[in-house]
Amino acid sequence: MVDVLTVKNVSKGFPGVKALQGVNLTMRAGEVQALLGENGAGKSTLIKILTGVYQADEGELLVGGEAVTFFSPLEAAKAGIGVVHQERNLIPYFTVAENIVLQDQPRRFGVIDERKRRELAQKALDALGLAIDPMELVQNLSVAQMQLVEIAKALVTETRVLLLDEPTASISGAEAKKLFDVVRKLKEQGTAVLFVSHKLEEVFEVCDTVTVLRDGESVIESEPLSKYSQSDIVTGMVGRELAARERRFREVDRTGTPIFELRDVSTSLGHKDISLKLYKGEVLGFYGLVGAGRSELMRSVLGLHPVLSGDILLRGQPIKIRDVRDALHKYRIGYVTENRKEEGLFLDFTINRNIAVTIWKRIQGFLGRVRGEQETDLTTQYVDKLGIKVSSVLQLAGNLSGGNQQKVSLAKWLAANTEIIIIDEPTVGIDVRTKASFHELIMNLADEGISVLLISSDLPEMVSIADRVMVMRDYRFVGEFDNSKEYVEMSTGVMEAIQAGKASLLK
Repeated sequence: MVDVLTVKNVSKGFPGVKALQGVNLTMRAGEVQALLGENGAGKSTLIKILTGVYQADEGELLVGGEAVTFFSPLEAAKAGIGVVHQERNLIPYFTVAENIVLQDQPRRFGVIDERKRRELAQKALDALGLAIDPMELVQNLSVAQMQLVEIAKALVTETRVLLLDEPTASISGAEAKKLFDVVRKLKEQGTAVLFVSHKLEEVFEVCDTVTVLRDGESVIESEPLSKYSQSDIVTGMVGRELAARERRFREVDRTGTPIFELRDVSTSLGHKDISLKLYKGEVLGFYGLVGAGRSELMRSVLGLHPVLSGDILLRGQPIKIRDVRDALHKYRIGYVTENRKEEGLFLDFTINRNIAVTIWKRIQGFLGRVRGEQETDLTTQYVDKLGIKVSSVLQLAGNLSGGNQQKVSLAKWLAANTEIIIIDEPTVGIDVRTKASFHELIMNLADEGISVLLISSDLPEMVSIADRVMVMRDYRFVGEFDNSKEYVEMSTGVMEAIQAGKASLLK
């Protein structure tokens, strides 16, 4: 196979941080290579160098054997480097065709040629075997279809190297299979694919070679994946063997009045007669396939969508939640959103400001001015408590790794002394070691008496930390399980409940 992209001894530094140090990587035509590493290992920095967002301080980047330096993503795209980021970059009110050819609109006599635009988009869709109408508005597509349109968008410029950054983070298992079929088709067509993922089972299913970064250095460099086991890869990522955490059973007192309860709740989104009970210090999990209605239920409870009927109770007393602010200040309910970058954090604000934002009124001084010293003291307390890795509490949140951003998002609710926390997809895009520590963190919070409503599409994660699991399908509960912590037993029961679509109870 021909080398289409080579990274030679590339280094990149930022003030106080060496993000990459002597990294090497080689990609060949018709090859799918995994790029792996913990959060903060340097993967994002490397991708930004490959796509012209950053330029390397040292080393070389070669495309087709020729040394290049990209000073913009457009230059990288023209050289055949395409990228599909974890956060989608589509315009929802544009058609599929408009999005696919957005960067290079075909023109005739100075006017956009709509027929040619449609033809180019259809050609890209056909090349991937996608049955998507190029005239459909992107906002009407499923999340998985949007992901595939992103790939078509990258390919319309005759991409030789496609970078896929966490492509399955927000799609279901069945949809991921379709994505893998597309990746295999690209491989057959001679495209080199760099596949970034924290899901090792996917990596071993679809990839041929692997590069592993640790602390900014490449510890495995474009080696055949068949040489390694999953355990070998994890050891390479963390620098030591990651011991499996012992199953931890927690005792939850469910004899008294629930701290939080839904009784026969129906919403404008389609939930019907939803009932549940959450007890003090309990981790209650919501599991279901993408589109089951779990996040939508919690957002409705928080006043973001209308609740049409039924009751929401706190310690047995009916309450009415108007919005997230109301939930926090009146009822001490926090909400760690799935979309931490757009809804959970102010990326251009300091860690200080992000954590303290929920309690500014409490630490205001004369004329409403926030007392900086008190803000810093409180922030430092939660940085230490949650093990957030920062150079300073004055560091911008946008410069943190995904796992540390998620901890900051959680810290702001803890700072407000919440009693109930809704945590939506807590470890999407987080590496294996950080994921394990985050699981431990959630259980420790429950041990302290905080009640947790946990939404996750990661069944091993759910089995690891939930005390009970509620299973949802088509906006209704179809199963409730006491967690035995036995993965095979739990996964069998959960999936049977989803398939049957009716309530079942694991004794």
